[in-house]
Amino acid sequence: MTNWRIDRTYLANTLKELLEIPSPTGMTDGIVHYVSDKLSELGLAVELTRRGAIRATLKGKYPTPNKAIVSHLDTLGAMVKQLKPNGRVGIVPIGTWSARFAEGARVTLFCDDDLRYRGTILPLKASGHAYNKEVDTQPCNWQNLEIRLNVLCNSVEDLQKLNINVGDHVAVDPVTEFQDDGFINARHLDDKAGVAAVLTALKTIKDEGMQPAVDCHPLFTISEETGTGASSVLHQDVAEMVAVDNGVIAPDQNTHELGVTIAMHDASGLFDWHLTRHLLRLCKQQGIPHSRDVFAFYRSDAAAALEAGNDIRTALICFGLDGSHGWERTHLHSIGAVSHLLVAYMLSKPVFLRDTQELSPIEEFPTVQVHQEGYDVEGSITRRQK
Repeated sequence: MTNWRIDRTYLANTLKELLEIPSPTGMTDGIVHYVSDKLSELGLAVELTRRGAIRATLKGKYPTPNKAIVSHLDTLGAMVKQLKPNGRVGIVPIGTWSARFAEGARVTLFCDDDLRYRGTILPLKASGHAYNKEVDTQPCNWQNLEIRLNVLCNSVEDLQKLNINVGDHVAVDPVTEFQDDGFINARHLDDKAGVAAVLTALKTIKDEGMQPAVDCHPLFTISEETGTGASSVLHQDVAEMVAVDNGVIAPDQNTHELGVTIAMHDASGLFDWHLTRHLLRLCKQQGIPHSRDVFAFYRSDAAAALEAGNDIRTALICFGLDGSHGWERTHLHSIGAVSHLLVAYMLSKPVFLRDTQELSPIEEFPTVQVHQEGYDVEGSITRRQK
C-alpha cells in the first residue's frame, strides 16, 4: 500500500463549489469554465470540443496506449414547456427523474438576455386549504407540476412581458448540507461528486510529484444525463476508459456506502473483464474498501463511447449514492476512496501493451488463465504462444 494522501479539504471545497454552479444539460458553459480553470491550475493542458466537453492531458512516462477517465458536468433540470393562463409555467424534465422529487424544489428560471427569476415547482393542487384531500390524491407526474415565480404574474401576457419563453432552462437548487461525520446531502451529487474525485486525484499526483505510467486524459462530458456522454470527446489513441459515476444504494444492490464500487454490468451491457479485474486488484493492493455491483436501470458515459463505435476497454467505478436522481446522499469517505483508486489506476501500467495497436495478430491476444478454483485474482494473464 502506498503512502500518498488524498486532500479531503480540497475534495470537500471543490465539491461545494461545483454544487453552487447551475449546470442542467444544455446549460453547462459556466461549469466548463470552472473545471477548465481548475485543470489549468494543476498544470494540465486543456482542450474543448465545439460544445464544451473537456479533454485534458496528464503526460505519462510513455505516450501510448492512452488511458481516459471520464465524469460528467451536466445535471438533471427542467425546461419551460408552456406559458399558462394563470401566470405560471408548465415544465418538462431534462434528464430522467421523477416528478415526486421535483415537487417543492426551489429553482432558478434562466431566460434570454441573461434574465433570471426565482421560483418554486409546485403541484397544480398545492394548497390544503383550497383542495383538502385532493392534495394527496392528485397523480404525481410532470403534467401536474408548474412553477410559481416570485414575481406578480397572473397571465400569459405577464409572462411574455418578463421575456419568459418556451424552451427556457430551469436549474434546481442543490440544497447542500455537509455534516461533520462526512455525510453529504445535496441534489446533483450525480455526478459532481465524481468530478470532485477526479480533480482531487489529479491534485494528488501533482502534489506528490508522481507521473502516470502512460498519458492519461481526464474527460468531462456535458450531456450524459440525456444519453450522449463521452461519444464525442475521445481521442483515437485511448485504449482504456474508466467512467466515474454514482453507485446505487438500495435493497438488492451491493454498492459500498463508504468505499468504491466496481460495476460489472449495467443496462447497456458488460464492462471489460480485464480492466474491471485490474481495478479490483488495485483496490486490494491499496487496501481500498470496495465491492462489486450490477445495475439494471443505469448507464454511464462508457455506454455512449462504445455505441459511438469506439473499440476500447471500459469500466465504471462508483461512489455510494442513496436516493439517486432525487434527494441524494453520499459520504466523503466514499468519494475519497474513488480518488485513491483513480490515483492508483493512473500510476499503474496499461492492462495490455498490445492495446497500443488497433489491430494485432492472434499471437498477441491475451489468454485468461482459469483454474479449477476460478480466475486467478493475482492476475495470471498471459499471452498466447505460437
